[in-house]
Amino acid sequence: MGTGQFAPCFEKVLLGAKVGEKRAAVLSPQDAFGEHNPELIQWVGMDVLLANTDEVPEFAPGDMIEFNSPSGAQYAGVLQSINEEGAWFDFNHPLAGKQLSFEAEIIAIL
Repeated sequence: MGTGQFAPCFEKVLLGAKVGEKRAAVLSPQDAFGEHNPELIQWVGMDVLLANTDEVPEFAPGDMIEFNSPSGAQYAGVLQSINEEGAWFDFNHPLAGKQLSFEAEIIAIL
C-alpha cells in the first residue's frame, strides 16, 4: 500500500486493518474507476497505430495497445474494431462503469 500498486479505492478500504483482519467491500463505479466515458472511445489512424508497434503486428478486437503521447507519457486502449484506415479504441479503464466487490486478508505489515 502507498506505493501505487493498489488503486486508491482499494487502499481506502484497507487503511487501518491489522494483521489477520479480513475486509470486504463493494465499490460503485464512482468510488472505483469512474463511469464509462463515451468520449474516450476514439479513432486512431493506421499510421499512428503502426508507429506505436515494434513489428508488423496482427491486431484483433479486445487487444490492449499502448501508445506514446507527444509528452512522452504512455496510455493504453482496448481495440474495438479495425480496418485498413485505422481503428476504434476504448481508452477508458477496463473496469470503468463496473461495480466492484473484493475481499482481502492482511497477512503481514512491513
